[in-house]
Parts: sequence; structure tokens; C-alpha cells
Amino acid sequence: MKKILITGGFGFLGTHLTEHLVMEKDNLVHVVDDLSNNPVNIDYFINEIEDPKNLSFNIMKVKEYFSSPDLPVFDEIYHLSSPVGPAGVLKHAGNIVRQVVNDCYLIIDYCLAKEAKMLLVSTSEIYGGGQEGYCSENTTKIVPSKTTVRLEYAIGKLAAETAIINTCSDKDLKAVIIRPFNIAGPRQSPKGGFVLPRFIQQAHQGYPLTVFGDGSAIRAFTHVKDMVEGIVLAMHRGRNGEAYNVGNPSNKTNIQQLAEKTVGIVGSKSEIQFVDPKTIYGDYYEEANDKFPDSEKAKKELQWLPRLGIENVIQDSYAEFLKRVEAGVVGKEHSVVN
Repeated sequence: MKKILITGGFGFLGTHLTEHLVMEKDNLVHVVDDLSNNPVNIDYFINEIEDPKNLSFNIMKVKEYFSSPDLPVFDEIYHLSSPVGPAGVLKHAGNIVRQVVNDCYLIIDYCLAKEAKMLLVSTSEIYGGGQEGYCSENTTKIVPSKTTVRLEYAIGKLAAETAIINTCSDKDLKAVIIRPFNIAGPRQSPKGGFVLPRFIQQAHQGYPLTVFGDGSAIRAFTHVKDMVEGIVLAMHRGRNGEAYNVGNPSNKTNIQQLAEKTVGIVGSKSEIQFVDPKTIYGDYYEEANDKFPDSEKAKKELQWLPRLGIENVIQDSYAEFLKRVEAGVVGKEHSVVN
């Protein structure tokens, strides 16, 4: 049996990765998550897993878990745990680099000692918007002149990437990095500032859809199931010390178009309302630059091919939302975001 650790395995992306790996019968999966970013009802999630007997977990911080003198020996570690979300990172201002880098070094040291392989889920934010939104692994990383909390998050992830890449070169670390682009899909919460679940909830309840700015910001939304496939392929096929963009450029859209598609799929009469996000989240909030991925490296080296279009992302997200409304768990996990 392969022993796998997932940090942050009860977050939005984490639950989908956890479910995927538990379904592979030869895996023993252990999750470490302090639930600080987590809107998911754990009991409800575990009950959704077809056969959860190969799943175990600790509710604690990564640094607490790795301070134990009697850690199990894992074959693979998927490191997802991190502050997350354009609004979710704001409460961690001044501490993001410390947390991201320190947690990463704990896992690097463990993997060197136990000969385990690690995968870091980084962020597309490290590109700073790339070249007019286009982000390739060969794109120069640009640090903007304005210091923001969002920049602190990006720099923390880039520092963690750099530590991994240099350790792979200098020592016998087995590691790979993925840079996800705008993951969306079932179970995502509007908490943290994520746009699609906010639109779905607003459309479902008949509220205006709050579009930030003029709605022209460009994103390439990637279905969470496509993302999970890319992550697992990177662990198994990625070249050591390499970083891969995982994102679906075919889903490139602007936020106003996303709002219009959501209203149509939900069958809502909601209007679209353009707002200043700082009036909701405060002065620390900053919108990201336009961004969409060059994913050719992942397609060529990992044989990863995203299959699900933007309509699938919205439809699947709404279907799961309705399922949770019926089960009575949405009220515990979500609140309307203005």
C-alpha cells in the first residue's frame, strides 16, 4: 500500500484530491488540516466518499504535526496547506511568507530524511500577470512596485518554489511544483473571495451579482476535477525540480461574461451590479492582473489534457450547491457575499 499525506486535504481543492486518491484502492491517505480556510462540513464530505476506510486525519497545523517525534513514513506528500483566496489571505497579512516558507521547509526536511516525494501546490500569482495576462513557465516573474497582501502571498509561494528547486539541485530531494490557474467547481465557497460560488449563490437567491470593477478582468477557470488529474499526473510524471502550469486556456473569459453565463445556467432574473471590492473587503484588497496560462508544458510532459469547459464548471458547481441546500449544509458553510 502506498502511504500518502495531504496537507490541507479538507479544503476545497483538498477534498477533491483526497477523494480521488482514496478511491485508488492501493492508497492509504492521511490528511492534516487545521480547518482555517475550510468551509466544508467534514462529516458530510466523508459520508460522500464511497469507501473511506483508507482515510485518516489530524485536525492541526502543519508545524504542529511535523513537530511529533513519531511521524509515520509516507511515500508521497501533497502540500496544499496555505492561506488562500484573494480575500482569504488578508487576515494573514505580515505572516504569509513566514507560514508558507516555514511549512515548506518542514516538508522538505521530512522528505530528505524519509526519501519521500513531495508536490507543492504553488500559485499563478507568482507571475504578477505575465505578459498582458499570458503566463508561461518561461515568463519573467515581475514584482510590482506596490506592496500588497496579495504580493506577500505570491512572494511566499515563489520563495517556497525556489527553496524546492535549489534543494533538488543541491541534495537528493524528489519534488515537483504545480501552478494552478483559477480553480473552480463543486464545494468551493464564496468565503475567501472566490467569484463563481458567490455568483451562484447570489443568482440562486435572486440577489444582484456583484462584479468587481468594470468586469473586464480576464481569467481562465479550470474545473477542479481537471486540476486534480493534473496534480496527480505531476506527482507521477513530473520531472524533478520542475514547475508546471496547470490551467485551461480554453476557458479564458472575463468576469462580466462569467456572471452572464451563471445567470443563464441558474435560470435567474438577477441583475449584474458593478462594485468596488474595497467597499466589501477593505483597503487591503487588490484585484489580480489579467492572467491565463500557457499549459503546453503540462500537456507535453505530463500528458495532461483538460476536458471540462466553463459551462461544465458552472453547471457542476450549481448542481453541488443545490445538493447541499437540500441536505441542509449550505447554511452552515456559506453566507451571501455582497
